[in-house]
Amino acid sequence: MRAENRSERTIATYLFGLRQAETFLRERPDRGRCADERERAALRPTILEAATRADLEAFMADVLARGRAPSTAATYYKVLRVLYAWLVEEQEIQVDPMARMKPPLVPAKPVPIVPADGLKRLFAACAGASFEARRDTALVMLLLDTGARREEMAGLTLADVDLDLDVLLVLGKGRRERTLPFGRKSGEALDRYLRVRARHKDAELPWLWLGKKGQLTAWGLVQMLRRRGAQAGLPGLHPHQLRHTFAHEWLVQGGAETDLMQIAGWKSRTMLQRYGASAADTRAREAHRRFSPADRL
Repeated sequence: MRAENRSERTIATYLFGLRQAETFLRERPDRGRCADERERAALRPTILEAATRADLEAFMADVLARGRAPSTAATYYKVLRVLYAWLVEEQEIQVDPMARMKPPLVPAKPVPIVPADGLKRLFAACAGASFEARRDTALVMLLLDTGARREEMAGLTLADVDLDLDVLLVLGKGRRERTLPFGRKSGEALDRYLRVRARHKDAELPWLWLGKKGQLTAWGLVQMLRRRGAQAGLPGLHPHQLRHTFAHEWLVQGGAETDLMQIAGWKSRTMLQRYGASAADTRAREAHRRFSPADRL
């Protein structure tokens, strides 16, 4: 995967999924619940390379039986598909046990967004002239205005900011660079932060976002949003909710889908359909208010 220039986070995700499957196949948690030796023997310990379709389907069923989200099971399915395709290509195994397996069904549901009144409370919680107030306001504003992922935002350097063109240069998934435009209010918030940043004890560091101990990491960004979200009555607020909100508002306001895909860094329309579900619901409700058959009686 490193040879294919995949990110370390993606590699870690794949390895975690494979270790979950490997642990299941070696320990087979259902062995202790078998009624007789014949059933127990059928649930033999095995290794990934020797797993059959039945083994892998049992693993997928176990993931769901343990209460994990269907999307998690779908991720494990994808990881295993990649592994077994590679094993066949490298002639480590002769038959792909997943060749006829179907992915777990992931129910479609609107992605959660932050409502307008929640955003007002959030910005009120960040208000002030202190370093943290200006930093947090600029961060929230840019996350909302650009739809950047948390790693993309946390990884920005001063050199990645262009206040003349009003764009950020980010390194996204697959290590693909792209520019994220931002609006006037975001530019003003960023300018205020940069002025107070220049007086920070670590101002010489290249990273755009600073904390008490140097660079503000992606995890530091998550913690900041949780703290500000709690202050604003938005428990569990996380960066992806602002990304969802950006995509939702873009589509509700009539923004072009191809432009959204470019800004969001999506190569497939699958993500567009997922993020667009909440916008479609909103448009349908607004249309019903105009065309309600009962209201026209």
